Amino acid sequence: MIVAVHQPQYLPWLGYFDKIARADRFVLLDNVQFKKNEWQNRNRIKTAQGWQWLTVPVQYNFPQRINEVPINTTTRWQHKHRQAILSNYKKAPFFDYLEGFFEEALGRTWEWISDLNIFCVKALTQVLGIDTPLFVASELGDFPEDPDERLIALTRHFGADTYLAGEGGRQYMDLDKYREQGVQVLFQDYEHPVYQQLYGEFVPNLSVVDLIFNHGPESLEILRGEK
Repeated sequence: MIVAVHQPQYLPWLGYFDKIARADRFVLLDNVQFKKNEWQNRNRIKTAQGWQWLTVPVQYNFPQRINEVPINTTTRWQHKHRQAILSNYKKAPFFDYLEGFFEEALGRTWEWISDLNIFCVKALTQVLGIDTPLFVASELGDFPEDPDERLIALTRHFGADTYLAGEGGRQYMDLDKYREQGVQVLFQDYEHPVYQQLYGEFVPNLSVVDLIFNHGPESLEILRGEK
């Protein structure tokens, strides 16, 4: 059995969902430190002028964990995101494919960034047709604070013997710890597909919603390099 673990992100990119699809169990790591100016409260879409950020404003105070960070509800961020989606994707072939998702994501009042992100990941996983079970780390119990020991414990929690890491894990993981605990480590090494987009030249590493707006039910095959 393969376990993968990742922080919950806002409208994640394609590689995030490839990682989910390759795992037998996927854990949303919501109880580790929030990283400012990364992917936990923002992502990118494509416009006629290039890419742009969609950012959820938060009220972060170091060293809060992801599930302790509130959204700044005094701003009209949902209206801005709705207008950006409408103006940049209304001519996309599968614009209606995500109508229900965005109605809820941008229609509900969210207090915590972790709740919004967990909803987005779970809902988009379903839209793509990925059936990997998803779990929230803070709901599973207590685990070690050491990053490697935490990942080993989460893997063992499911009775698994294999951990699927992102490519960047090669730079910071202590692989000896995994070997000592009998956990095999696989690295994702994701190859980003090129697909048909709006507005000319292809731009990689956008939110997965760009792919879905343009390719609808074929998105998962494209995402995984099968089409």
